[in-house]
Parts: sequence; C-alpha cells; structure tokens
Amino acid sequence: MKVLVIEDEKDLADIIKQGLEENAFTVELCNDGEEGLFMAENYPYDAIVLDIMLPTMDGFTVLDKLRAKKVKVPVLVLTARGGMGDKVRGLDKGADDYVVKPFEFPELIARLKAIIRRNKGEASPLISIDDLTIDINSRTVKRSDKEIKLSSREYKILVYLALNKGRVLSRDQIAEYIYDPDHEHESNIVDVYINFLRNRIDKGHDNKLIQTVRGEGYTIKGNR
Repeated sequence: MKVLVIEDEKDLADIIKQGLEENAFTVELCNDGEEGLFMAENYPYDAIVLDIMLPTMDGFTVLDKLRAKKVKVPVLVLTARGGMGDKVRGLDKGADDYVVKPFEFPELIARLKAIIRRNKGEASPLISIDDLTIDINSRTVKRSDKEIKLSSREYKILVYLALNKGRVLSRDQIAEYIYDPDHEHESNIVDVYINFLRNRIDKGHDNKLIQTVRGEGYTIKGNR
C-alpha cells in the first residue's frame, strides 16, 4: 500500500515514514501544500496523511482542491488542531478520518488501513481471488491454503494487482507504485518481478491468475 505523507515537521515526517514502512507501507514524503497537491494529483496512492498547518498551501485548501478535481484517494488528517470545529471542517471538506497529535502509532496504522479498505470496498482485510487469499493485516499470501513467501516488492505488486482485479496496469503504473517518482530503476524491472510472482503464485496451477496483455501491461483475473 502506497501512502503520501504531507508534513512540514521533518523529524515527525521521518518518524511517520519509518513507522509506516515497518508496517508494510510504501511512503513518499513532501513538506509543503503545493508540492503535496501536485503529487496527489499526478501519482497513484492508496491514501494520504495530511497535516493542516503547511507552508505554501494549508491542508484544508489541499483537501478542497483535491475533492474539486474528483481525486477520491482517502485522506487522513493528522494535526495538532484538535478542536471540534477543525475536525468538523476537515471532515466536511472530504477528509476520511482525523487524528490529533500527539498520537499513538497503532491507532494511526489501524485508522489508515480502515480508510484504505473502505475506499477499495474491502470490508475485511482479506482479498480473495479464486483460491488465492491475501491478508493485508498479517501480509500472508496463500494459494489453495498453502502459504507463499514473497519479497516486499513482490507482495506490493501482488496487492496492487489484486486491488485492481480485472484492470490492466501498465509497467509505468506498477513502477510508480513500488518506487519513488525520482527513483532510477532498470526498464525491465517490472517484468522481472512479474516473472518472480508467476513462479510463486501460478506455477503448478492450471488456472493462471497473473496475465499479460500484450502492449499494455499486466492484470490479475479470476472467476470469483
């Protein structure tokens, strides 16, 4: 799951990034509102953690502009402004949840996972495609009830495909999901990871879930 953290306090932003990464999130940071708005509009994220008191553009304005442009990525507001009026204002402007500083990290993780599940239409942490199951809480992957060990990037790609079941994802979209926008990587790296995934997920099964759409990218398909 890929999260954008818009927070101008560098030390706090680094702590949030470290904590989220320890819980299997991919994290990108920015420290002002205008840059955060640009990234939210132009790159795919599963959620945004948004401070309110930001340079160049405050968080309420960022929210206004995102929702005005129909960007539906879930937003968790994380701020020291804990008054009822600020909470109501944030939620009215389209925030999905509101956490007040100082906060307990387990609560932040739980709330972030909850808004991502709601946005994806997943009522439970389990994603099921035929005999493949993914538990996004425990990061456990099974096929035909047999557990499959995946690397961190293999897991991220599998979840991204599963959450977009039936939709073709281009190599660029997948690369943007698992890497920072300015990260340099080999042009064929997505193909390499897809081959790794196929060996782990589809090898030995007649029903091949991960499929190539020639000239477009990759998709995961199932009968249920």
